[in-house]
Amino acid sequence: MGADIMRVLFVEDSEHLQKPVATALKASGFVVDLASDGEEGVWQALNIEYDVIVLDIMLPRLSGLEVLAKIRQSESSPPVLFLTARDEIEDRVNGLRAGADDYLTTPFAIDELLARVEALSRRRYGARTSIIELDDLAVDLSRKEVERAGRKVVLAPRQFALLEYLIMRKGEVVSRTDIEEHIYDEYQSPLSNVVDSAVCALRRSLQISPDAFPLIHTVRGHGYIMELRKS
Repeated sequence: MGADIMRVLFVEDSEHLQKPVATALKASGFVVDLASDGEEGVWQALNIEYDVIVLDIMLPRLSGLEVLAKIRQSESSPPVLFLTARDEIEDRVNGLRAGADDYLTTPFAIDELLARVEALSRRRYGARTSIIELDDLAVDLSRKEVERAGRKVVLAPRQFALLEYLIMRKGEVVSRTDIEEHIYDEYQSPLSNVVDSAVCALRRSLQISPDAFPLIHTVRGHGYIMELRKS
């Protein structure tokens, strides 16, 4: 499994399209949940927190437009990318007016889909560029590269996943449950101490020198927060 970072729901009834897109998203570092019809898509969207939803307009049971309407009527507000073979201007307008954040028609290049999903996930956390910084730490979300004080930091895929999620929510307390949901997909059940162990390993990797300030802090009983504390 790749460097799983953000959680994406892909609602698509065509297995021919579902498999390659899901594979590409996972390889690019996303946890991917799949739904094959509109009703299943609605249930997952309303019961699981997603960073981006990729939604086909033409779906059985409920159309993509109906799915989006139900999502927007709820408290959930993830960015939605419509994915469809229909290339009429009217379809694009209807999708955007219904609350879609972006629109992509088939055939499309996988790289373009990945770039759009990455941009939407960054937008959800208020990141306008692919590089997020905290003091002397720089994380390039697109290149999957990390530098601290000008030195390259090599991270295992799971470590990068954790760092990316924490730094995109820097200044916020992130619970262990949130981390589990964004690092593990629906087919994996993390062990009880896996998050604590992962955070400990990431801290060691970022401690490039004895005098480097710690950037990940434990908030006892609540989770973790990524911020600079020099005192």
